[in-house]
Amino acid sequence: MASISSLGVGSGLDLNGLLDQLQEAEQEKLVPIQQQQAEQKTQISAYGQLQSSLSEVQSSASDLNDPELFNSVTSNVEGESAEAAATPDAPPGRYDVNVQQLATASSIATQGVDEETVLNADTEASLDVTLNDGTAQNIKVEADSTLSDVRDAINASDAGVSASVVFDGSQSRLAIASESTGAEAGIDSVAFNGLDGLALDTATEIQGQDAKLDVNGIAITSDSNQVEEAIQGTTLSLTDTGESTVTVARDEESIRGAITGFVDSYNDMKSTTADLTSFSSEDGETQAGDLLGDSTTRMAESRLRSTMTESVDGDGLQTLEDAGISMNVDGELEIDDEQLDEALSTQPGAVQTLFSGTDESAGIAGRVEEELDTMLGENGMVEGAVTGAENQMDRLEERYSSMEDSIATTVDRYRTQFQELDSMVSEMNQTSSYLTQQLSAM
Repeated sequence: MASISSLGVGSGLDLNGLLDQLQEAEQEKLVPIQQQQAEQKTQISAYGQLQSSLSEVQSSASDLNDPELFNSVTSNVEGESAEAAATPDAPPGRYDVNVQQLATASSIATQGVDEETVLNADTEASLDVTLNDGTAQNIKVEADSTLSDVRDAINASDAGVSASVVFDGSQSRLAIASESTGAEAGIDSVAFNGLDGLALDTATEIQGQDAKLDVNGIAITSDSNQVEEAIQGTTLSLTDTGESTVTVARDEESIRGAITGFVDSYNDMKSTTADLTSFSSEDGETQAGDLLGDSTTRMAESRLRSTMTESVDGDGLQTLEDAGISMNVDGELEIDDEQLDEALSTQPGAVQTLFSGTDESAGIAGRVEEELDTMLGENGMVEGAVTGAENQMDRLEERYSSMEDSIATTVDRYRTQFQELDSMVSEMNQTSSYLTQQLSAM
């Protein structure tokens, strides 16, 4: 049988068009799989939204479950003589601070010399520095050193002092200062050994002194202007002499912000699940959420709502409603601002127990965090649903690939059959033409 390189050439039939139609018909077998893939992608994306909203609740619950939140305090200072930084250990209270004297470092300078003058030609020299606390150190100075070299030798040492070169308008001086403030860290003496022309100018001496202040009438001395524990858990930074008032208070704003964030994240989660499981029908058209009827979403929401409405152990606030947080008919949380503010002001310990619990039992925030840890964990139901959807997507991709191979095989078979048909019809046409010619010649 003769070979035909292009379908229809031998027979005159539109076999290419027919093959295209058959191929299109075969391709229709992919449509249901494509639809299932689209649905599965939508479901995976919807599960991602669910996970994200639940993770936000988990994060806000974790913040509210932190005992340090309820121990946080703020400090406010009225006056210009001090600044204050309070830690959670600081008890709330008002403290009157009177600064009589700031802590200062001691210093002294040498008499003037030319800066480039060599102070110890061809020989090593040294200087001895002694502080008021008895600390003493001998500092070596290399031969042929100038004033700048002596400065560098001091600064490279661990003598508790620093040095600089100061030009007084006519000559240069070596200025030496204690690195720390306070009387004990002050410079007691400086002795130059073998440094010709270098001598102290006692008129420039400034004695170091301790800070003196009183807090609520209690006299306090400090070798630094950073005064710790004069007020428990609070560091005072003295800036000037004079009076200031430091107020340390519980940081109710941060606590309230964490509670509001917890409520908002829960309500956002409710809004997300409502959209994902919604159903509406208008003018004969229906619209369904991507997770309508999904058991995982329904169960996650139910378990979280149940945890939210549980009571905690204790004699104070036992439910969210006791603290002014109620659940409306739509399942969303609402805050009674006045009741919550009163609870924070008058029952701070009970509010802490309600949310973060005690050493013996978890509070509501702790229970929610634990519940979501289980839901969103590697073996949790939400992760299981996502994994199931992704596995189904993998199976659909395998089905799609297999169906494509099957369609290609079928179309190849049609093409081979059409080629054979084309050749057969071509031969029949040739035979018919030959017979017609022979009959016409008779």
